[in-house]
Amino acid sequence: MTYLNFKNGDKMPIIGLGTWKSDKGEVGKAVKTAIKNGYRHIDCAATYGNEAEIGEALAEVIKEGIVKREDLWITSKLWNNAHKSEDVLPALKKTLKDLHLDYLDLYLIHWPVAFKPGVSYPEKDDDYLSLEEAPIIDTWKMMLQSKKDGLTKHVGVSNFSETKLKDLLLKTEDGPEVNQVELHPYLQQNSLIEFCSKNNIHVTAYSPLGSGDRIEAMKAPNEPSLLENKVIQKIAKKHGASTAQVIINWETLRGTAVIPKSTNEGRIIENLESTGVKLDEEDLEKIASLDDHFRYVTGEFFVTKGNSYSDIYDEQ
Repeated sequence: MTYLNFKNGDKMPIIGLGTWKSDKGEVGKAVKTAIKNGYRHIDCAATYGNEAEIGEALAEVIKEGIVKREDLWITSKLWNNAHKSEDVLPALKKTLKDLHLDYLDLYLIHWPVAFKPGVSYPEKDDDYLSLEEAPIIDTWKMMLQSKKDGLTKHVGVSNFSETKLKDLLLKTEDGPEVNQVELHPYLQQNSLIEFCSKNNIHVTAYSPLGSGDRIEAMKAPNEPSLLENKVIQKIAKKHGASTAQVIINWETLRGTAVIPKSTNEGRIIENLESTGVKLDEEDLEKIASLDDHFRYVTGEFFVTKGNSYSDIYDEQ
């Protein structure tokens, strides 16, 4: 396993198990299967609604002696309704309770979007807080406080554009250690990765396989399938690998962590075994040619008529 190294010597396994969209009744089994087969990195979030079951699974594998807590890398994320300064630490403590943990390895601001406290998901403009009402820098200061308090070892952000990262870095001497964003062959984000590298920010790729199992309301008409892409299929055949293994290996070769989600035992094992794929320069050139800046997770679900979140990725 390859690792991403942090200043204090901590190491994040480059391949982790994603848990977004993993249903209750399945996610705990998936986590235990992953850990028993060599995974040490589990990616979670409060809004996924499954942290309590994941926590039970973590407690079981630790109790059974399959793994020690210090061998695991557990990430979670602050949901948008807890951005106000007084809400950050209580939200993190709730996550820790659900996960049966004393600390996280990494805690992220899930989105640069703020809801009013108590709003799980907004339905109207009034459900949001503007970034003037809940400035990111105020939320970030409490993220840093959570690190000082020993509730998490590292802090970072998710879904932050280069513009938003620059703005945050201007306001703090202690910037994000990780930025988790959508990354895959159709959305390679080379400029963002380069910026993060220059500023000592690790990058984690979510939806690396195209997130084909997300709800229909989040899908574009006739959106392209990564796993059925003919170029990737041809490369996979050449190496005797699956298309998923080719994509995951490509992500790690770029120096980004990657968190493919699955609750299927065979695919969980197969995804980790992607480390055995040996892509060559010709393969990498062909995959590079697939970049057309297509997003599966557009962020449009945060847009209502009068709020200020119409350009979350700062691309307009």
